Amino acid sequence: MKKRRMGSTGLKVSEVGFGAWQLGNTKNWKGATDREAIKLVHKAIDLGCNFFDTAPNYAGGKSEELLGKALKGKREQVIISTKFGHFADGHTDYRPSLIKNSVENSLRKLQTDYLDSLLLHSPPHGIMRGEQNHYQILEELKQSGKIKSYGVSVDTSTEMKYVLENSDSEILEIFFNIFHQDTKDAFPLVKEKDVGLIVKVPLDSGWLTGKYDHNSEFSGIRERWSPQVIKRRADLVERVKEIKSESNSMVQEALEYILSYPEVSTVIPGVRNEKQLKENLSASDNITSERVKEYEKLYSENIEDNLLPW
Repeated sequence: MKKRRMGSTGLKVSEVGFGAWQLGNTKNWKGATDREAIKLVHKAIDLGCNFFDTAPNYAGGKSEELLGKALKGKREQVIISTKFGHFADGHTDYRPSLIKNSVENSLRKLQTDYLDSLLLHSPPHGIMRGEQNHYQILEELKQSGKIKSYGVSVDTSTEMKYVLENSDSEILEIFFNIFHQDTKDAFPLVKEKDVGLIVKVPLDSGWLTGKYDHNSEFSGIRERWSPQVIKRRADLVERVKEIKSESNSMVQEALEYILSYPEVSTVIPGVRNEKQLKENLSASDNITSERVKEYEKLYSENIEDNLLPW
C-alpha cells in the first residue's frame, strides 16, 4: 500500500483508507457484526491500510467503540480521524462549548489519548468562515496534544474555499468522485496551502460499484432518489463502463480516478466485508491520463450544468 503526505501535518497515510461509517451498523445497514468488524480492521492493517475515518454518530456511536477495541495495542501503527457536530443519538449541535467534551468522549471510546485528526462535521457556512470561535478551540486542543491536526468535512468547492480562506485548517474531507467533480475547482488553493485531502463518498453511494442499474429499487436512506435520478445515474454508469479499463473493476476504476489527483491524500470507501476491503485496497494511482480526461469530459458535458442531486 502506497502512502501519501497528509498536507503539512507530517502524517503519512495509506492512499486508500478505511471508511468506518458502516462499522457496527447492523440496524440500518448491512454492516459487520462486532466480531467481524474487529477482524476486518485487523485485516486492513495487515494489508497496509493505516488510515481510519470515523465519527461520534456512525452506527450510533458503535463505530468509534469498535475501532477502539480493534486498535488496542496497535495505536502507533494507525492514524485516526474523527469528527465533531453529529452526535450518537442522531442530533447535531455545533456549539463551540461542546467541542472539548465531544473530543473526550471520542478519546474514551477509541481508547487513545490523542486524535490524529479532528474535523468539524459538515457545519453551517458561518462556522466554516470562522464566525464563531471553533477554530480557536481546535488550536487549543492541538496545543494541548489532544489532537494533532484539524479541519472540516465539506461538500463543495465553495465550502472548501470558506475554510481555506478563514482558518489554519490542515485537512479537508471532501465529496469527490467521477460524478461529483465540483470540489476539484479548489485544488489549486489546496496545493498552495499544502492541505491534506480525505475523499469521502468515492463510489457515489454504491452507483460506481456497478451494482445498480435502471431497474434498481432502493429503501432506507437511498429512497431519496427519484425514478428520474435513478435513470440518469444508471445512464452515466453505462458511460463509465465504456471508458474504464477492462482489467479494472468499477470500484478500482472509481478509486483510481480519485487517486490520479496528487492533491488527494487518501480516499475512504466504506467496508462491509473482507472481499470489499481487498478490492478497495487493490486500487492505486495507475489510471491513464487519457481516461482521466474522459471522465472530466463526461462530467463537463453531462453533469456540471445540471448537478446530480445528493
